[in-house]
Amino acid sequence: MSTQSRRLAGILLVLLPTVVAGGASLLAMIDNPAYRANELRQDLWRAGHAHAGVLLVLSLAALRYVDETGLGKRARWFARHSIPSAAILLPMAFFLSVTSADATEPNALISLAYIGAAILTAGLLTLGVGLMRGPAETESARGPS
Repeated sequence: MSTQSRRLAGILLVLLPTVVAGGASLLAMIDNPAYRANELRQDLWRAGHAHAGVLLVLSLAALRYVDETGLGKRARWFARHSIPSAAILLPMAFFLSVTSADATEPNALISLAYIGAAILTAGLLTLGVGLMRGPAETESARGPS
């Protein structure tokens, strides 16, 4: 694993407990009448929490593969950072689009979900194509010139 991937994996592992804390805060809100009264807010906050956790774990799994691809430096950088970026953008869209306790519909910040989904899709496709292309060819693998 490259230094860049290892460093990012360390950051993601340090951040993962914030998802656990978010789950605990959602459990604590079950007794809050204002939270229980707004089903839209409940649904979007649960979706935000779930997306954060799943995408952080997916980010960690994907990092194991990034350095095994035949992608160029910039494409590897994009594949390495796109999934964690989506793990920020998607939950942010869900949480911030219903900050008001009496919200009846999401505000304009819900559009961050579309941006996050596009980045996630592009990153997964980049990584997948890079893996199908095979590992980067090295000098030693090519043999004598």
